Amino acid sequence: MLSVFWQFLLLGCVSFGGPAAHIGYFQRHFVQKLGWIPQDRFASTMALCQFLPGPASSQLGFAIGYQRAGLGGAIAAFIGFTLPSFVLMLALALLGRHFADSPVTSAVVNGLKLFALVVVADAVLTMAGQFCRRRLTLALAVGTAALLWLWPGLLAQFIALLAAAVVGAILLTRDSGEPVRKAFINWPFLLLFAALFVGLPLLAHGGSAGLFADFYQAGSLVFGGGHVVLPLLQNLLANDLSSEVFLTGYGAAQAMPGPMFTLATFLGAELLPASPLLGALVATFGLFLPGFLLVLAFINGWQALASSPRMAGAIAGVNAAVVGLLLAALYQPVFVASVTGAPALAAAALGLLALRVFRCPLLVLIPAFMLLGIWL
Repeated sequence: MLSVFWQFLLLGCVSFGGPAAHIGYFQRHFVQKLGWIPQDRFASTMALCQFLPGPASSQLGFAIGYQRAGLGGAIAAFIGFTLPSFVLMLALALLGRHFADSPVTSAVVNGLKLFALVVVADAVLTMAGQFCRRRLTLALAVGTAALLWLWPGLLAQFIALLAAAVVGAILLTRDSGEPVRKAFINWPFLLLFAALFVGLPLLAHGGSAGLFADFYQAGSLVFGGGHVVLPLLQNLLANDLSSEVFLTGYGAAQAMPGPMFTLATFLGAELLPASPLLGALVATFGLFLPGFLLVLAFINGWQALASSPRMAGAIAGVNAAVVGLLLAALYQPVFVASVTGAPALAAAALGLLALRVFRCPLLVLIPAFMLLGIWL
């Protein structure tokens, strides 16, 4: 369990670039480098997290920790990956905006965004080689990316995943010869999720309990990652915080390593100024908890379903579509946010060459791109 915490803490310190980049970091670190989870299970788990509400990349990390060391490993993974961003967002709430607005800070963050582009591009190439070996799966990946480029949004993402699952179930079915395992739902976790969703608004009013209820409601309804949580929280907390505070926290969350859901850390500290640490802890835990309860409810049943030939075909289709999702994210928001001109593009291309061909360690590339951001 300690090793799970340590590995996720290391990633939490350097995982800039948002959910798409986080998936790239996880794929390279836990599939390729450490071998904690095979590529097919990594992809199917990622597909499950795409369907559930909550922070998909954090849910994926939580699931990897769970499959590695049980519930304790899942909690260790969450704490390790979230802790660096939590500390930085809490410090921002306590110390103000001075460091966030520093030109040097902005330059370093820009360099790390370029590094995120390299990581996501590497993940797309690796996963395409694994899951897009047939013409049909390649077509599903490219079609998914094209749909999201032309019609960006959560609805298009669900349509693409659902269509890929249907196509895969019909045309990619392959009998592995293994007996089909009985799938099941972990009902205690699902019932706890539902009880908190219904009961908290009725029982919690004001103070830290009310704060937890508000953030739990938001976390239960967020599909599509950290960018979607901003309007939800604004609607829930519009009477308590100004738009300027929201945008300050939102901008800072995008510049931090780790999950964007630590926006809750900043907002919680602002909402309970007398006890900022308590407010940050309650809000962060409330926003993440629903997604993690749903992962625990469905993860074992999801893996059992994969033993069905028809479901295996559907998962093959979804895996191909997930490659398309990453390919779409490689352009927007990763490429658009990081490449500001020809020098940046050249640096990203050379970084991908160094990572993919010459196997340059991440611990060498990260400071190199930080310095590159300052130079650019």
